[in-house]
Amino acid sequence: MSNPKTALYPGTFDPITNGHFDIIERARNLFDEVVVAVAESKDKKPMFTLDERITMTQAAVDGIDSVRVVGFDNLTIELAHEHKAGVLIRGLRAVSDFEYELQLGYLNNSLDETIETVYLMPKLKHAFISSSIVRNLLKFNGKTEHLLPQAVQKIIVEKN
Repeated sequence: MSNPKTALYPGTFDPITNGHFDIIERARNLFDEVVVAVAESKDKKPMFTLDERITMTQAAVDGIDSVRVVGFDNLTIELAHEHKAGVLIRGLRAVSDFEYELQLGYLNNSLDETIETVYLMPKLKHAFISSSIVRNLLKFNGKTEHLLPQAVQKIIVEKN
């Protein structure tokens, strides 16, 4: 049985951005526990390894009560069952996100009608931020400190 007070926020988080962090904070205000689930996502060919993405995500949420980070490589619905999460959190930045997220929400609902999907929008100042934009900047040593949580920026700088 799932617990609607536990929310699962799945994503690739390659890397986790201020937009993702904003969604985590908003979800934390709505639910008793937020499980941030970092997907393996081999099909997306991430810039950072799963372990690196987990480490960055843990660093970003360090000190936030009732938020924990896990890695996964199975179906999101299966992971929700494992963590007894009754809600999936998805972020929406723009209309361009909506169609994909709607299809994903319907798919997840077809797999388990008891788990709800809740869509949250980041604050407007974070709405343009995406991991792909950050990765492109990183490839060219562009400025990213205004796009990433400070702890994540530090990890990336130390890695390079």
